[in-house]
Amino acid sequence: MDSMEVNKGIAAILVAGIVFFLTGLVADNLVSETPLEKSVLDIKGVPAASSGTAAPAPVELPPIAPLLAKADVGAGDKFVHTVCTACHSFNQGGKPIVGPNLYGIVGAPHDHEAGFNYSPALEKFKGQPWTYDALNHWLSDPQTYAPGTRMTFAGIKNNQQRADVIAYLRTLSANPEPLPAPEPAAKAAPAAASPSGGGAGAAAQPAPAAPAKQ
Repeated sequence: MDSMEVNKGIAAILVAGIVFFLTGLVADNLVSETPLEKSVLDIKGVPAASSGTAAPAPVELPPIAPLLAKADVGAGDKFVHTVCTACHSFNQGGKPIVGPNLYGIVGAPHDHEAGFNYSPALEKFKGQPWTYDALNHWLSDPQTYAPGTRMTFAGIKNNQQRADVIAYLRTLSANPEPLPAPEPAAKAAPAAASPSGGGAGAAAQPAPAAPAKQ
């Protein structure tokens, strides 16, 4: 095979490659994807899926006052010394561990431990007192109460158990905070007036006697 034939073969291969490349380039420019603005399937009554994950709604907690009124301080003491002492000290003048000392915490400011490095999530509560209601929400779910807090505790989900712990924390003080008064019961709605115009306490009028048969 002479050099002329070899050159022709190489040239044919190069031409075929160039044609293949140009064909693909032209096809890419002619055909383009247009993203759908909305789903092809529009099912009535079914809400569209959200692009993001919605934050869970906060859990509605029952009032703390009735729970504190029947709280078991001993049960709260046991829970604290089983679960919480790895991160907190509870004696007067105790040093912080992972978290601050909690002696006298009820009624004290959120930043009560001088020199402790509180997370920015709790710094926004600086100077605000730890009321019974605040402790109730914090101990239920710290991350919901102060999103971004460094406290990794999942919270006490049992309402009465949480009140037991708060009742125990209340005793850690020379002058415990007064317990909150239970909310007064809602007043009963007044009874509807009788058709005759008398009030609910008016005596019922006897029905007229049927006429005697003649």
